[in-house]
Amino acid sequence: MTRTPLSDVACSIARATDLFGDAWTALIMRDVLLGIRRFGELAEDLGLSRKVLAARLARLVEEDVLTRVQYQDVPPREEYVATQKGRELYPVLLTLMAWGDKWYAGPAGPPARILHDACGHLATPVVACDACQEPLTVADTTQLPGPGGRAGPGTRLLGPLVAAREAQAESETEADQDGGQEPTRSALS
Repeated sequence: MTRTPLSDVACSIARATDLFGDAWTALIMRDVLLGIRRFGELAEDLGLSRKVLAARLARLVEEDVLTRVQYQDVPPREEYVATQKGRELYPVLLTLMAWGDKWYAGPAGPPARILHDACGHLATPVVACDACQEPLTVADTTQLPGPGGRAGPGTRLLGPLVAAREAQAESETEADQDGGQEPTRSALS
């Protein structure tokens, strides 16, 4: 089955998913970020065919998510190390892990826990507003168009919907300034 590339869709989720959307890529990144960096170790840990692993690693290197670093001269041996771009996937993996722990952990509980080294406490990842530090949810956020937004493949309906929300948010803000009323917004309405 031929996969439809998402790299041209005007959506950052689609573009990221184009690289990161299959389970093996997420698990490869989990392993590399947690210290399993050599090809043989990755193949053993994941139980993944060497052919599929090689293809996924090559793509991650090509996309500058991982880099190959020589750790032995004779015979030459390399390991995979996350670049800054790759390290910035860690919060995504933590959030996915928290969601999986909530909805899919077995009766014994989550398979792993996260210790926040800075404070010494067990932590649950939370996506929060960088301005007020409040958690972000679908109920209290509104997606507005960005400079790269457009309607097209993958956003034919979503693009105009998001654009209309910007106009609605602006009119509600004007009404709020005129009448002193709190604007009401919904991320999905």
